[in-house]
This record gives sequence, structure tokens and C-alpha cells, in this order.
Amino acid sequence: MPGGIEMADAYIVGAVRTATGKKKGRLSNLHPVDMGAIVVDELLDRTGIPNDAVDDVIFGVVMQIGSQASNLGRNVSMSSKLDLAVPGTTVDRQCGSSLQAIQFGAQAVMSGTQDVIISGGVEAMSTVEIGSNIRDGLANGRGVPKGERLELQYPGIQFSQFDGAELLAEKYEISRAELDAFGLLSHQRAAAATEKGYFKKEIVPLNIKLEDGSADVHSVDEGIRAGATLEGMQSLNTLREGGVITAGTASQISDGAAAVMIANEKAVAKYDLPVRAKIHSLAVVGSDPVIMLEGPIPATRKVLEKAGLSIDDIDLYEVNEAFGSVPLAWAKALGADMEKLNVNGGAQALGHPLGGTGAKLMTTLVHELERREKRFGLIAICEGGGTANAMIIERMSAVEA
Repeated sequence: MPGGIEMADAYIVGAVRTATGKKKGRLSNLHPVDMGAIVVDELLDRTGIPNDAVDDVIFGVVMQIGSQASNLGRNVSMSSKLDLAVPGTTVDRQCGSSLQAIQFGAQAVMSGTQDVIISGGVEAMSTVEIGSNIRDGLANGRGVPKGERLELQYPGIQFSQFDGAELLAEKYEISRAELDAFGLLSHQRAAAATEKGYFKKEIVPLNIKLEDGSADVHSVDEGIRAGATLEGMQSLNTLREGGVITAGTASQISDGAAAVMIANEKAVAKYDLPVRAKIHSLAVVGSDPVIMLEGPIPATRKVLEKAGLSIDDIDLYEVNEAFGSVPLAWAKALGADMEKLNVNGGAQALGHPLGGTGAKLMTTLVHELERREKRFGLIAICEGGGTANAMIIERMSAVEA
């Protein structure tokens, strides 16, 4: 580094998530800020860090309107056990928002300007429906996101994730049969992981009220179809006429939150924090906004190059199943081992709470690397606008000497 300044390492010292809820399901009455505060509080409890020792809270959320407006990150901080002096801010990098929050947190502690960051995300899709911010703009004369300059570059094109999923399948020659089989596998893996208790350590049980007013505890992802069959997947209609994507091979609309605590070596020593993994390398890229969902491929290549690793060096991959065509195209392009990909299921079964998904996947990756006693994990997420984030972590139980 110029001037002889050395970058600090960034360590993950805690990672938790809620179990996801289906659209209008068991979590639909929980406020997103409260969901966020619950996972933050769990990190404080598990790590034992003083409530005034966190330098910032960085939270991802996509639909920043209604209950998710007015700087959700700060509202989460104020609603938690954290000291009032701990600030908070909010990130929108679409579906990768909380992975970007983790990257910002890592960069902060690596730089030495801050020592401890809580990065996470949340989305209450039952309450704040996808696209509600744009619909509000149209209904109230507030304009549309696409300005004149962008229209000149992409005349008449409405950027669509659904079109992108189909274009991706076409480009990488992914068939309906492949998609159906992969969608089924996602449910089978998620059901098996749940039955074996693999998610128990990472999930924060939530006290909820049911529609009849009775109390219950939510601790199991609600969207898993343990009884899914290939025949059932094959019977679904495609979302686009002549297409290959169905509701069964798209991610589920979900409610949920997740958060990760990131600290440098100084903070680990000072507060005796439990090291779980080191953030090895990170990347973010832009790609074609029309096909939109191809970004994880160049993002992965970039993060592997930064780490000096090959795809075969990675023990586990978490690639968000926004649509089944995304991880399937990713695996084909990179020659990735399918047995390492989304080993406990993905968003087709477990749900995709937009702003919370990056931190949710990171939480699952940290815990699964520990359970299997493996070394390297990679996470990649496609995002609206054609961007994508990727990160490699290395499991460890202590600061490197």
C-alpha cells in the first residue's frame, strides 16, 4: 500500500438469520425494522460484544417505501439493543443489497477506519410488495427510473428479470427439463437439511402471532415443499409464452432478515470475539442490463482472480436462485461442480427476501463450511440493472498469526 499502510483483515464473528416466511404467510405481520433488530440483537447476544462497541449498522433493503423507508438501517439500530450512538445506513443494490452491505462493512474494517460493523438486510415482501416503489411513482406522477439518456441507449426496452431469466436459459442452452430437475433438487436438499437440523444454529426463532391470535414460534423456512415431485414441476405453466421458466423454477416471494458481524484483528482481540471466517476477496461488476442476470459469471471470475484461486479450489458455492437458469448458467460457464452448489437448497425452496438474501446466503455458507469442516466458500448474486456481487470467505477459528 502507498505510504507503507497495511490493510487489516476482516473476520466474520457472527452470522444469523430468520427462517423465511411465505408471501402473506407466518411473518407477514412482523414489521421489517423489528425483524432486522431481532437479528442484530442475536449477534450481540452470541458474540457478547458491548452494545456501544459497534461502529455502524449497514442494512440492505430494496423497496424503500412505506415500512421500509426513512433509512431502515438507522431504524434497525435504534430498535435494537445497540447504544443510541451507533448509527445506521441503508443500501440498495437490488437483490445483492445485503451482500453489498457486507462488502462495505468488510472494506470499512479492512481500512482501519472502523473496527466492528454489523451488515445485514431485510425485506417484508408481504407488506411492501416488489415494484411498489415504482408503482407509487407512476400513480403519483413522480416519474420512472429510466431517464432520457438511458432511453436513448435502450430505446423501448423495459428491463425485466423475467425476460433476463429466459434470455439466460436460451444463451446457455438450458432446457425446461434441466430447470425442472434443478428446481426439484432445491426443494429436496432444503427439506433434507431442515429434517437433519442443519439450519438450527443459524436461525433465530421468532415469536409470532397467528391469524387466530394465538402465539407461536417461527423457526423453519416456510416455503419448502418436502413432497415436491418432478411430475408436479412439469405440470406448471411457463411464465412467458414459449419460455422455459415456471413459478417452480423461480425464487419464492418471502419475508425475512439476516445479519453478519464483521471485525478486524484489533476488535477480535479486544472483545474476545469468536472468529468464524476471514473475508478473503470481494468483487462487484456491471453487465448487460437486458439479459440482466449474467453478472455472477464475470463477478466470480473477478473474485477468483483477486484471490488467486480456481473454481475447483472452492469447497462450497452459494449462487442465488433468483431463477433456476442463473446458477445453472453460472455452473456451465465456469465448469463448477454441481455437487458443491447450493448444497442445502436455494431460493426456489427457501425463498428470496430481496434485501436480506445476501446476508442470508452468507450465514448459511459460514455455518455449512463449519459443519463440513471445509475451507473456502464462494457466494454470488445477480441483481437488477445487470450488476452482481461475489465474495470468497475462508473458514477459520482464530485470527491468522
